[in-house]
Amino acid sequence: MALLEVNEVWAGYDARVDILQGMSLTVEEGEIVCVIGPNGAGKSTVFKAIYGLLGVRKGAVTCGGHDITNIRPQDALSKAGITIVPQLRSVFPQMTVHENLELGMYLTTDKARIERQIAYVYDLFPRLKERAKQAAGTMSGGEQRMLEIGRALMWEPKIVLMDEPSAGLAPIVTKQIFASIRRLNAEIGLTVLMIEQNARQGLQASHRGYVMELGKKTYEGDAEDLLANPNVRRAFLGG
Repeated sequence: MALLEVNEVWAGYDARVDILQGMSLTVEEGEIVCVIGPNGAGKSTVFKAIYGLLGVRKGAVTCGGHDITNIRPQDALSKAGITIVPQLRSVFPQMTVHENLELGMYLTTDKARIERQIAYVYDLFPRLKERAKQAAGTMSGGEQRMLEIGRALMWEPKIVLMDEPSAGLAPIVTKQIFASIRRLNAEIGLTVLMIEQNARQGLQASHRGYVMELGKKTYEGDAEDLLANPNVRRAFLGG
């Protein structure tokens, strides 16, 4: 049984128009899976349907064998173990790195547990420990993205949804972020479902991938196979 399964989901922003038209995908525990496709393909809509930000009209979403179709967003973490790193910057700029991490444990008032989890994130990202007392908004874009990922890991989720982790970052920083994702996957078995406009780097950092067009998957398979597929290369990889 897959950890996360999106099964024949139909969903949209208007009851008369479905953006997702029978979209299906799976993510196994310990996998990194990347969804690529052109703008308007429905990639972000998949995330919204999983996380309960958009109503599913037909089909089902399951996580850990439990039906979470149309789960309330406020329950996605506590009941399903799903957390999200959004595309747009989500750090609280006036708050310190440490304070931002504390917000990742907003569901508990257990101070000892909060400090244990912060120590856990600092061990994963020593750079954040060095910046613990620094205002998050004064850090570089790559450091802020690192903080967002660290905050998403505070509750030790089953799966992390990452929406365009490379968005707005310089190429060298993008490589560092993808390297961090692969390292976390290797070291702690982090399970990731990501959307990535940088199709080549997204697939290179992943085990498997899906190509979406017009609300449906058009290709799926091992990331290496998609990178070598002539149709995928021609349409999305500039080859």
